[in-house]
Amino acid sequence: MKYFSGNLSRLKAVLACIILSASSAVAQSQVLPVIQQVKFKKDTTSIVSFGAKGDGISLNTQSINRAIATSSQKGGGVVLIPSGLWLTGPIELKSNVNLHLKRDAILLFTDDFNQYKLVEGNWEGQPAWRNQSPISGTNLENIAITGSGIIDGNGGSWRMVKKDKLTESQWKKLTTSGGSVSEDGKTWYPSEKVVKGSKTKNAGVLEAGKTAADYQDIKDFLRPNLVVLTNCKKILLEGVTFQNSPAWNLHPLLCQDLTLRNLQVKNPWYAQNGDGVDVESCKNVLIEGSTFDVGDDGICIKSGRDEAGRKRGVPTENVIIRNNVVYHAHGGFVIGSEMSGGAKNIWVYDCSFIGTDIGLRFKTTRGRGGIVENIYINRINMIDIPGEAILFDMYYAAVDPVPLAGEKREAIKTVVVPVTDATPQFKNFFIKDIVANGAEKAIFFRGLPEMNIKDVHLENVTIQSKKGIEIIEASGIFLKNVNVITEDTNPIVQVQNSNNININGLQYKNGSDLLFSITGEKSKGVKVSGTDVSKAKKTSTFGDEVNKSALEISK
Repeated sequence: MKYFSGNLSRLKAVLACIILSASSAVAQSQVLPVIQQVKFKKDTTSIVSFGAKGDGISLNTQSINRAIATSSQKGGGVVLIPSGLWLTGPIELKSNVNLHLKRDAILLFTDDFNQYKLVEGNWEGQPAWRNQSPISGTNLENIAITGSGIIDGNGGSWRMVKKDKLTESQWKKLTTSGGSVSEDGKTWYPSEKVVKGSKTKNAGVLEAGKTAADYQDIKDFLRPNLVVLTNCKKILLEGVTFQNSPAWNLHPLLCQDLTLRNLQVKNPWYAQNGDGVDVESCKNVLIEGSTFDVGDDGICIKSGRDEAGRKRGVPTENVIIRNNVVYHAHGGFVIGSEMSGGAKNIWVYDCSFIGTDIGLRFKTTRGRGGIVENIYINRINMIDIPGEAILFDMYYAAVDPVPLAGEKREAIKTVVVPVTDATPQFKNFFIKDIVANGAEKAIFFRGLPEMNIKDVHLENVTIQSKKGIEIIEASGIFLKNVNVITEDTNPIVQVQNSNNININGLQYKNGSDLLFSITGEKSKGVKVSGTDVSKAKKTSTFGDEVNKSALEISK
């Protein structure tokens, strides 16, 4: 009886553990947001029945828009883009319509700029006049773009191009095609209106008393984003290739319940502002199974810029990003720099970044304001990263993350300014299970002296890079089981004006020159444990302004 009682007790304990484990798993799954999905009538309407011709010559703007509007008026359904090359001007989506492209369908937007009227829109987080987007929708519900065809924005007709980003033969071909070249010979412009726009301060920004007519002399410069969806609910983009956008490829703004699934999003690597997707001030978002190969940031979270963004006050929140691949991009997964409305509750996992300038990129600057918090990132793989594998930078300067050959940049001048609502904040990041093979620098933190980067947890991170870890103006940084294999070992970890830095289980190359460099009068509370410091030739150095008690090493 005693034996049975003992077994029963153990069985109860096992069952309790199983129940607790299951409850924990359920609780964890409940944390993830639920994204509402679209649903359409089965009715299908072909654009051909409205007179569209897939000959690559006929302009099908009216036919496609009539097909979409008619379908929506009848309660919705599928509007079919069949096999063919369909030339068109701007398309306006309508509620309850699924625009579906066959595999061998190409929807090509015209390079006739007269087809794109100037409209009041949004550019990089601020209200601005822009050319009407090739595809747009406002205040809609239950909309989709699906299929496996191609949507091409004809972006080469719109974009300026830097000479340094092309081969000599590519540059020659471009400059002989028309347009004009800047006085210094370094930039090609498609038209004189683009030249003038590039020299105009705050070009296109809305000003009281001005109308679209006041911007006609720089109209060509006001490039549209390929797809702009504003204040829409229940959206699905699935299976389609979006490519060659004039500016950003996909721009959902103030949307809710957005799903992007199995997309191909592409731009030339040199495309200025050629982002993949910029999710701005949206709630309940799922981005999964997609591939990005673009000219600027790959998958980016935004929420408005400076005072305009703070006034809007709508964060991007409840976002799931999983099972995606990003090839060329300025950043694989990015938050900022226009994050003035904040960003929170974002999960990123099971993604791969291949050749992105930076892997995980979090950027902002003074004047933005906004709080970025509660960011959870797991299981990210990276190879061949020209810049930092993981970067937090509160001094973003709107330049390419990796300098071009021969380009010189001035060092940051540190000054302290008062904290206001224009002071941005980064806090509560949880980053785990990261592997990077090849990077210029492993991990970089650079906060503001008046507002440190706070409470960032990195665990189980392995990075092969030229340089190690740099922590500037940060507080509450936790590095657990971080392995940095670097070419430059002087030092492995550099700490400047930072406090409450906890390093547990740090691994590094045997025979490294210097393990820790501590500088800055505010540096203190650097605690190291579970780390074999004897493998380094020298354990630590300190700036003259730093008390050696700032570094505590324990077993």
